[in-house]
Amino acid sequence: MRLLEERILKDGKVYPGNVLKVDGFLNHQIDVGLLRQIAKEFYNLFKTEGITKVLTIEASGIAIACMTAEEFGVPVLFAKKSKTKNISDDLYSSSVESFTHGVVNDIVVSKEYLDENDKVLIVDDFLAQGNALKGLIEIVHLAGAKVVGAGIVIEKAFQPGGEEIRSMGVRVESLAKIKSMTDDGLCFCD
Repeated sequence: MRLLEERILKDGKVYPGNVLKVDGFLNHQIDVGLLRQIAKEFYNLFKTEGITKVLTIEASGIAIACMTAEEFGVPVLFAKKSKTKNISDDLYSSSVESFTHGVVNDIVVSKEYLDENDKVLIVDDFLAQGNALKGLIEIVHLAGAKVVGAGIVIEKAFQPGGEEIRSMGVRVESLAKIKSMTDDGLCFCD
């Protein structure tokens, strides 16, 4: 998606440790117009899949998931990174290591909202190591539901996550695929 790549080049910042900071437009301060275009692109890529739910993980994926779900006319479901008092004990859960935060979270989804009749599109802002995506896929499988694919805004293609998820038979569509990142900038895949 050329528009997204241009925005990353203009406003993204590369930090040591292969960290790409795009929080000025994607996941802290949000450019809603750009998000609308991202959602439309995900819709065009997955519109024939019969999606019944859009699933993400809190917190950075929620805005993307909401816009995408609106395009499909389906609910958004997000995995919480901790069990709260107002959620039942009847949960699907998976352990996920966060690349950005350097911690392990037990993510949870209420069984009330996901079952074997669902066809799920998973969306997220980044795909690097693939840990969040693997955890979400595990939750969908625990529910007996079907993962129809994963819509990723930015994939760090030089890290193993995308290849690992694709080798599991999951369709991954990344709107911007980064081939390499250095202190001098970044290069996108063709």
